[in-house]
Amino acid sequence: MSNIIEANKIKANKISQIFADQKAFIAFLTAGDPSLAKTEEFILAMAAAGADLIEIGIPFSDPIAEGPVIEAANERALSIGTTTDKIFAMVKRVREKTSIPLVFLTYMNPIFVYGTETFFTACEKVGINGVIIPDLPFEEKREVRETAKNHGLDVITLIAPTSQDRIQMLAVDATGFIYLVSSMGVTGVRSEIKTDLAAIIADIRQVTKTPVAVGFGIATPEQAAVISQLADGVIVGSAIVRIIAEHGAAATDPLSDYVRKMKAALV
Repeated sequence: MSNIIEANKIKANKISQIFADQKAFIAFLTAGDPSLAKTEEFILAMAAAGADLIEIGIPFSDPIAEGPVIEAANERALSIGTTTDKIFAMVKRVREKTSIPLVFLTYMNPIFVYGTETFFTACEKVGINGVIIPDLPFEEKREVRETAKNHGLDVITLIAPTSQDRIQMLAVDATGFIYLVSSMGVTGVRSEIKTDLAAIIADIRQVTKTPVAVGFGIATPEQAAVISQLADGVIVGSAIVRIIAEHGAAATDPLSDYVRKMKAALV
């Protein structure tokens, strides 16, 4: 079922296109928090405000890479009956209205339970461009990557600060973009990022031209400005999810204002 594009669907831009002549702002939110209708509204609002790519978290009961803010969002989404099928239906509606690249963030268990081939077939059908799987070891990536590739999706490579001896091995075959984790630990806002990102990015640049986006802990325009001088993009998750937690269904305008400020800060 390759190259499935429905007549009323806007064809998605490729992930690589967002880095062509600008620094990219990548926004994350959890699907179903506070509802799937609002998730759809928030995605479209952030796209209109300047976000270049949206990561959509599939809620999971054991999100091991997430801090308390996103973990709580997962719990809220699951508590109202958010399912993978319902998320696919929501993404289909979104894709009828915008070409912004969309990436799922999920874990191997939901993919395995859904069925790997079935999952990626559905991703292609609704216009998902890539997937981030934090608990997928590099050594076990091949099978998932090949299935995803057959359906036109990138499996985004994550590189952590502790990956020093493996950076080039991890980076050499990366596609879409490389997700460089700024700090040790789980997701969450940080007042200071002490990792030597410049050195890690230099190592990555030696083996690949795949763009590098930095995430984990970035929350302010000032942080985004500093990071964007080193990297090709900035990823923000917890700060966005915290706005949604604070404002609930009324978060559209605060999210739009926040995204505009963060995008404007990139240099």
